[in-house]
Amino acid sequence: MTNAEFNDSFRLRTRNFAVGVLTFLGTLPTNTATRVIAYQLAKSASSVGANFRAFCRGRSKAEKFSKICIVVEEADECEYWLEIIREMDYGVKTEVNHFLTEALEILKICQKIKTAFSP
Repeated sequence: MTNAEFNDSFRLRTRNFAVGVLTFLGTLPTNTATRVIAYQLAKSASSVGANFRAFCRGRSKAEKFSKICIVVEEADECEYWLEIIREMDYGVKTEVNHFLTEALEILKICQKIKTAFSP
């Protein structure tokens, strides 16, 4: 797989992650806690894909490094909020676990990419 092919498939994967998480958030019960969690998770899940796209368009190694650092940070934040959802027993367990697994896989992949672009 070429870099361009990987970037295309990973852009799709991160977009699907965001869409899946946003759809899942609509199934949570509505209360003060879930409103806060949903807002934070929606921001971080959508930021993963948006910043990976920016990474792909980076004009320099430094710019790419900066963007992939944000992706790593946001994927880690997704994992955090999903852990909170799991611990508070919100949502369908299989869905929560699916998104946790995906967030961790995205995090690990982007951490490897970050290492390659490290100054």
